[in-house]
Amino acid sequence: MTGAQIVIETLIEQGTEVVFGYPGGAVLNLYDELYKSADRIKHVLSAHEQGAAHAGDGYARATGKVGVVFATSGPGATNLVTGIANAYLDSVPVVFITGNVPCSLIGRDSFQEVDITGVTLPVVKHSYFVKDVTKLADTIREAFQIARSGRPGPVLIDIPKDVQIADCDFECKDILPAISKPRYNEDQIEKALEMIKEAKKPYIFVGGGVVIGEAEKEVFELAEKLDAPIGTSMMGLCAVPASSHRKLGMVGMHGIYSSTVVKNRADLVIALGCRFSDRATGNRAAYLKNSKIIHIDVDAAEIDKNIGVDLGIVGDVKEVLLKLLDRIEPAKHMEWWCEIEKIKEYERENSAKQEGFSPFKIIEKVNEYTEADTPIATDVGQHQMWVAQHYNFETPKTLITSGGLGTMGFGMGAAIGACVATGKRTVLFTGDGSFGMNLNEMATAVSQNLPLVVVVMNNGVLGMVRQWQTMFYEKHYSETTLERKTDFVKLTEAFGGKGYRATNIEELDAVLKEAFNTDGPVLIDCVIDCDERVLPMIPAGGTVNDLVIN
Repeated sequence: MTGAQIVIETLIEQGTEVVFGYPGGAVLNLYDELYKSADRIKHVLSAHEQGAAHAGDGYARATGKVGVVFATSGPGATNLVTGIANAYLDSVPVVFITGNVPCSLIGRDSFQEVDITGVTLPVVKHSYFVKDVTKLADTIREAFQIARSGRPGPVLIDIPKDVQIADCDFECKDILPAISKPRYNEDQIEKALEMIKEAKKPYIFVGGGVVIGEAEKEVFELAEKLDAPIGTSMMGLCAVPASSHRKLGMVGMHGIYSSTVVKNRADLVIALGCRFSDRATGNRAAYLKNSKIIHIDVDAAEIDKNIGVDLGIVGDVKEVLLKLLDRIEPAKHMEWWCEIEKIKEYERENSAKQEGFSPFKIIEKVNEYTEADTPIATDVGQHQMWVAQHYNFETPKTLITSGGLGTMGFGMGAAIGACVATGKRTVLFTGDGSFGMNLNEMATAVSQNLPLVVVVMNNGVLGMVRQWQTMFYEKHYSETTLERKTDFVKLTEAFGGKGYRATNIEELDAVLKEAFNTDGPVLIDCVIDCDERVLPMIPAGGTVNDLVIN
């Protein structure tokens, strides 16, 4: 087989059903083989390589499988970089395959030549430059193995054009097993059991690693045995159903007041698959000063990286929890729950009241039309935080959002990827600023006839940056008032989709009935006030004592 044939056959061997990408000169051979194998592997053509990267990312998040993305050399490859970095920061398994100029032209500033392995080195789990066609198949197999093993992440394979044309023998092989995960030791389990037994105010802090590790059931069993509340990072939001009385919600800079305050008053915090990012911790020197911390994570580098802990256990979160659950004695903490209820009552009495066509009411209304397993994608900004605070996530892998990198423009591509992956009607919450960055992917959604509902929180400004300017920069609104004339409704119609506008809840309700009974993409332009804020908020570098609630 030729190298190009080997790429396609190996992807199929690895279980790949969909490739997202954009063709070009350096990958023409790959696309020719895709054409010949269209009955066995699907390709989704994006409007831009960044959109393809985010689509592969969204596909992987929604399924837990490895996403696959193709791009040509030069600008095609560099257009992937933001998407690669986004997957890296959120631990998403995606294999990116780029073409390059022939080996004889490497290093000669050839047309559309870029050292993409060098460019992406800091934001991939591993990368390959394949110079020998006989090593191509095993390289792809190893890339899949690395992408999904341990803490997942993106892997890049750069294949020169002459390697795609060269030929060699090909033999189909079994999928490589996951690389063995680091093991905890029995002494750590004993110490954890001892700390848990002594706790009077336990708190379980759930990160994205719980979703990746599919340990949601074990987390809930742990909470039941400990009689403990559960808080989450943004990436861990869908690990615990909103309907559970134990779930207090997201913590951190824009976390739920009660969840953040309760965590601060706990005497033991059990952190599962999280990285204690600055948005979750605030002032690290003052963070959880009165609490003991057990941190369980598959990545040894995360232990004590941002926050010093009393006990770090390196291992698969599901495996460690199963080990603990076998030996934890059930407990009751009535006094702790009485204290929690008082905090929640204070929150109810003092939270900002929402009136009119507020973001909260928009999210709640959309929530009425969705199912428990509806994929919910977001872009980045105020709307993202409003969704994290107020959408009722009930099912794992249903939140598709950019956490670590905070990528405006992530949403459309990611929503497309999740929609293709699941075949389910998918909702994208976005802002007019974020949507403007990659709205060209509406062309992809329309061409694929995807059941995608795009809800634009349109306030005419870059809302989150404006909020900071209001609170910390004396209302100097430098370049955050957009003053654009773009009509998103007409624009969607020009792409071939359906567009609607809503200015109140009654209009939104009527539009949603139409949207959720439409086969293809629908955009709903929701006009909201430019001074809507995301609250609560802990200022950057602040502590829970600086929390602004209304």
